[in-house]
Amino acid sequence: MKLVCLSDNPSKPCFILFFKGVRIMLDCGLDIKQLLHFVPLLVVPGFQVSKARSWAQGGDRRTRVPDDITQELKDCGGRLLVDGAPEFAIPETDMVELSSLDAILISSYSCMLALPYITEYTGFRGTVYLTEPTLHIGRQYMEELVKYVERNPKSAVASKWKQENIIKSLPAPLRDAINPRQWRKLYTLHDINSALSKVQLVGFSQKVDIFGSLTVTPASSGCCIGSCNWIIQSTFEKICYVAGTSTLTTHPRPMEQAPLKNADILVLSCLTQTPSSLPDPMIGEFCINAAVTVKNGGNVLVPCYASGVTFDLFECLSGHLEQCGLAGVPMYFLSPVSDSTLAYSNIFAEWLSSSKQSKVFLPECPFPHADLLAKGRLKNFSSIHSGLTTDFHTPCVLFAGHPSLRMGDIVHFIELWGGSAANTIIFTEPDFPHLDALAPFLPLAMRVCYCPIDTSLNFSQANKLIRDLRPLHLVVSETYMKPPVLEPLRNDLTIEFEPSPLTYKQGEVLSLPVKRQFETVEMESELASTLEPVEVKPGAAVSMVTASLVSRDNKYILKRLPRSVQSLKKRRSDGTVLWRKPYIFGSPSLQAIVEGLKQQGFTSLKVEENESGSIIHLMKEDSLIQVDGSSTHIICDSEDVRLRLRDVMLKCLKQL
Repeated sequence: MKLVCLSDNPSKPCFILFFKGVRIMLDCGLDIKQLLHFVPLLVVPGFQVSKARSWAQGGDRRTRVPDDITQELKDCGGRLLVDGAPEFAIPETDMVELSSLDAILISSYSCMLALPYITEYTGFRGTVYLTEPTLHIGRQYMEELVKYVERNPKSAVASKWKQENIIKSLPAPLRDAINPRQWRKLYTLHDINSALSKVQLVGFSQKVDIFGSLTVTPASSGCCIGSCNWIIQSTFEKICYVAGTSTLTTHPRPMEQAPLKNADILVLSCLTQTPSSLPDPMIGEFCINAAVTVKNGGNVLVPCYASGVTFDLFECLSGHLEQCGLAGVPMYFLSPVSDSTLAYSNIFAEWLSSSKQSKVFLPECPFPHADLLAKGRLKNFSSIHSGLTTDFHTPCVLFAGHPSLRMGDIVHFIELWGGSAANTIIFTEPDFPHLDALAPFLPLAMRVCYCPIDTSLNFSQANKLIRDLRPLHLVVSETYMKPPVLEPLRNDLTIEFEPSPLTYKQGEVLSLPVKRQFETVEMESELASTLEPVEVKPGAAVSMVTASLVSRDNKYILKRLPRSVQSLKKRRSDGTVLWRKPYIFGSPSLQAIVEGLKQQGFTSLKVEENESGSIIHLMKEDSLIQVDGSSTHIICDSEDVRLRLRDVMLKCLKQL
């Protein structure tokens, strides 16, 4: 059994599991942090970021970058960025022949954004398994990315700067970009539709057979709507894949722990990206900062995704504004897929927590944003061009994408509001370092707040969960085994497990410590009726079987031999029939051996006990018999005596 890690980011995982001849990909996350190396895409065509300048090189002329390459780069707020079509770090595709994959298991919509790269460009012919909410919300995430990129596209991909000798001459952080040659342009809407046509929907606890070798079962992970952990089982082995899990009580169905217990292997990924920040205090800080800003006449800008924590922020912020007497402050939600995300969240009742489900039967909408939309307190728009300008009032709270600040309507509003100290931008998504995201727009007059909200397992919760699940072996990212770089003394922010966990990193192949020892074999009824079992000990019987072993669809069946074969007998080279020798089995007792020796005329016996077993000394014959739990040894110089002792031992054993 082997596990291959294809992703450099443990929060956007991608693995391939080799088990019982089956190749299964676990998630296919897309690392979009590479967007931070690109110039932001503005909403209005023809405009540029106000602080974008041509790169003025300094230093020795001999180390200067050629002019045709500098045209691909821009100086934005003192940081060198690539002025070209955005590119993304896809999972490693050269280590394994991806066309041979049998299945892809998706744990959540945030871990499937690289799916079109896998299914459309590698010859993939397998099946993708995911839940219904994951399918629909994942589609919206992918479509939102495509629409952001295609709305104001760059004319060409910047590639000349990726040459090794050029990268070394560039200033940090662009110089430290990881494998830029492996970055790829974003897929298209056609790719998304084609990729999602290969999916098979599954429900929690539904068992899915993979070619008769394995059974895979999703179990609720409690992190987001439709998110799940996967249990991968054969008849005798069990592997659990835990990704994007939360033990908090929020809007998704709570996590199921029972199916994950007592696994041979537990693969753990997607722990919190903000181990020092708890979600509840961060949500409280977010609401306070937003309320203070709008109370003072300023506007609040919230970079966000189209789903997930954004729905919780609508609920918490609207309630807090009411308590502060600011119920009249409008909230705007801008996203190319805002209509569908708000609608879908209200129709997935069976995938929500019990408190949310109960509202459906009242009948009420499970999420309060439906009521906010009806009352006009929350208004959603697909872009700034779709009626926002005619129905826009300040002060307000504006939720818009993309959290990287490199695309989407958020870029326009940073340019619009960034010059006023009355306004505030509040970062809640943990996927991007907020200072790196803001770098192209610095210096900014607007106030900046960082309130990262990550409901995934923190290290304390993860260690408790591991103790409760009791796996035989644990597999985690090597980054989880050491404290964060900024807090080197926080040993509590690490995974603790005995024996020491196996660790993974991109490009590494792990041999998992699980060996297949048994296989299930069925027997047809006709063959079973011919057997004559012999009892070898109370409650256990044995029978000899001569049959044909048929293997089909990874299932094994013993079938009765044809009559023409049954009549055949083994013969010696001279043609005489070779009689079947009896099968000898059992463990002879010391008392039985002694009695047998006395019956054969061995009278001068001396028995000694030791730690490993017993020794019978035949003093007259000058021979020894050593008996332990698993073997018997006869030490004798006389051939005649040895044969007599052999016959005694055979009589002490059972035969078939």
